[in-house]
Amino acid sequence: MNTPAISAPKSNRKTLVLPLLIIAIGSGWLLTTLGLVPGLNWIWVLGLAIIGLLSFAVSGLDKSSVVIGPFFLIASCLSVLRQTEQLSFDVEVPVLVIVIGVLLLIARSKSIPSPNG
Repeated sequence: MNTPAISAPKSNRKTLVLPLLIIAIGSGWLLTTLGLVPGLNWIWVLGLAIIGLLSFAVSGLDKSSVVIGPFFLIASCLSVLRQTEQLSFDVEVPVLVIVIGVLLLIARSKSIPSPNG
């Protein structure tokens, strides 16, 4: 008797976005509530970081993720510095403009593959 093979569902990395974002936001919220870290806008900070990390998880290493991933991770770090009053908004924005320019130059490298269409 032949029974059809049951195939395991393919793991789709894109389905990681919502659960990871919810866990990160809840963790930041808990750390702030317990007084372990300063009051930050965790939804914003962790949302930026998760977008940066997920760009690599979903796309792998390609010309798009090399720009998007680091940009959002750096934006998250700069946001923490601004919210803890270690950096002003007037400094944060030009730094982000410089960062995006540098990342776009890096993405032009022939050793970095183009995204899969």
